[in-house]
Amino acid sequence: MNANAVYLRTPLRRVAALLHRRGGLMLAVLLGPPLIWMCVIYLGSLLALLWQGFHGFDDFSMSVLPTLTLDNYAKIFEKGNFDIVLRTLAMACAVTVAAAVIAFPIAYYMARYAGPRTKAFFYIGVMLPMWASYIVKAYSWSVILAKGGIVFWLITKLHLLWLLDGVLALPYVGGSTLSTSHLGRFLVFTYIWLPFMVLPIQAALERVPPNLVQASMDLGARPRQTFRHVIWPLAFPGVVAGSIFTFSLTLGDFIIPTLIGPSGLFIGTYVYVQQGAVGNIPMAAAFTMVPIVLIAIYLMIAKRLGAFDAL
Repeated sequence: MNANAVYLRTPLRRVAALLHRRGGLMLAVLLGPPLIWMCVIYLGSLLALLWQGFHGFDDFSMSVLPTLTLDNYAKIFEKGNFDIVLRTLAMACAVTVAAAVIAFPIAYYMARYAGPRTKAFFYIGVMLPMWASYIVKAYSWSVILAKGGIVFWLITKLHLLWLLDGVLALPYVGGSTLSTSHLGRFLVFTYIWLPFMVLPIQAALERVPPNLVQASMDLGARPRQTFRHVIWPLAFPGVVAGSIFTFSLTLGDFIIPTLIGPSGLFIGTYVYVQQGAVGNIPMAAAFTMVPIVLIAIYLMIAKRLGAFDAL
């Protein structure tokens, strides 16, 4: 009996030889368990959530009814509830645009001009806020933006209190203080999610071939033309990739709208109130489908713009 026959006698060796000969079977063994787990836990929970949205709710007994109805999904389009959707959507779009405007110069400098040490410093500076607790950062900003906080103190020292009062008097922007204004909420959202915009843009700019930029300059293009026709089209998928994070994270957040800004529900806070305080799980489940649908539409648009190639 030769050595190979003895080697293949053990069951484990025979299975290993079979998987080696059949690559498709080996791929199924490797990917099967996580895919099954994802389908059962993730997709199963989403389907259960969708199904909960079709149940009724008795406001008197505060109990879920077994009868099936479309009332919960119809209530989303009522004026009060639809205003919550529009308010959240507007904030998500504003935060995404602001994060892109702030992140692009930082990412551009990191990719085009920064040396190894400077780039490492920028990486640490961008990622360091992500090491701190999310709730701690939100609470810290509520103190920073308060009337006795450092921002108010600095504005007072610069004799710009009149400008702050004018901004806080604007509708849909201001409030009694920065910490209870839409502007303060916008600032905190932008700060929290900015790293998620910087890194994809920087990665996209790193992949821009230097010879294309050099060729553009050799052909007589001005720096503005080179940026517009060479750098920006190649970096734009990175901007869209970063916007996926800033848009979706703002859309579903409920902690910052609770701690910062004026009264007025966002999608996340509305779901929290309906499920936690009221106990109306069917309405909370129905409203949860709003960000899922919006993000699905956004992802389809982002895919067409090539964002997945920049992730």
